[in-house]
Amino acid sequence: MNIPNLITVLRVLLIPIFILLFYLPYYWSYTAASSVFALAAATDWLDGYLARRLEQSTPFGAFLDPVADKLMVAVALVLLVQAHANFWLTLPAAVIIGREIVISALREWMAELGARAQVAVSNLGKWKTAAQMLALVILLANPPAFTFWVVLGYVLLMVAAGLTLWSMVQYLRAAWPHLRTTTDEK
Repeated sequence: MNIPNLITVLRVLLIPIFILLFYLPYYWSYTAASSVFALAAATDWLDGYLARRLEQSTPFGAFLDPVADKLMVAVALVLLVQAHANFWLTLPAAVIIGREIVISALREWMAELGARAQVAVSNLGKWKTAAQMLALVILLANPPAFTFWVVLGYVLLMVAAGLTLWSMVQYLRAAWPHLRTTTDEK
């Protein structure tokens, strides 16, 4: 267990704290939950940076990092959909979670074929992640009401969902030659 992996494990351990803070019946709970989520999001960048800088990349870290990210985002989206209960948040949340399931399955399948590099993370995915994380921090920090900040969070989440769909199309296009090959052609 090295420092980057410990930071990734910390991100997973922050999820129940973030959930608890989200449901506390205090005026400061939104800010507290959003702050813990923002801290967890920052550790996503930090663990990757340290793993590269300290040359401490490990198979365990390569496995756990995307799992921690997906857990953190999915939990935040589920909490927000429950709290806001509207189309403007539910649709992009469903798109984002659905895309993560599709791409995770695609990457696993492509890895079995020995072609996982064709569906590696792209720069578009990094922009999508940035818009998504900023949207979630904003939405978590504010009660569910149509204020400027909440509307900004919805808009950023819709941008993230659009980038999510666009990146999914790119991944599927890269994998298409493998997807359309029949067993007889192999």
